[in-house]
Amino acid sequence: MKKRQDTKHIILQSATRLFQRQGYNGTGLNQIIEESGAPKGSIYYHFPNGKEEIALEAISVMRKLLLEGAEKDLSGRNSAVEAFEFYVNNIATVFDSGDCVEGLSIGLIASETASTHEKLRHACEMVFKDWQSLYANILEQYGFEKARAVELGITITAMIEGACLLSITYQNGNALRMVAKQLLVLLKK
Repeated sequence: MKKRQDTKHIILQSATRLFQRQGYNGTGLNQIIEESGAPKGSIYYHFPNGKEEIALEAISVMRKLLLEGAEKDLSGRNSAVEAFEFYVNNIATVFDSGDCVEGLSIGLIASETASTHEKLRHACEMVFKDWQSLYANILEQYGFEKARAVELGITITAMIEGACLLSITYQNGNALRMVAKQLLVLLKK
């Protein structure tokens, strides 16, 4: 049974990377098979509903990576300003390195499936809402009033997701560094 789980995990990792680099429409099942090295039959064994099922699980993987990384970076700092500055600058360094940005952005898959795949749109919506809630909870821990923390959670999510798109395009993390600077102003009490 372990081999089957390993195969499923490898397929899912490969698909997640491809969806983040190329989007949902730009990634085909044959490419997932080739990238993962898995036999074609194993795709249909583990994901009988095909590409959409793989994408739903990939979004779940992205959610887990995103939330775990954010929570780790944002916790244990002296202030919200320090926490978010550290967090956003940490993301920026990943874009500088040119490595895969796995787990950092769901914007591509969200934007291209929002009007054509309701299940995928909803899954992306839930990731964004979880992300916003995490930010709001962190901000409350740093003393922000709940309503203000919720507003800032949405604002920060939009700023970071937009800066991730720019960073992918510019092939460096400078857009995120600009967001970090603006967050210093936004989060001052």
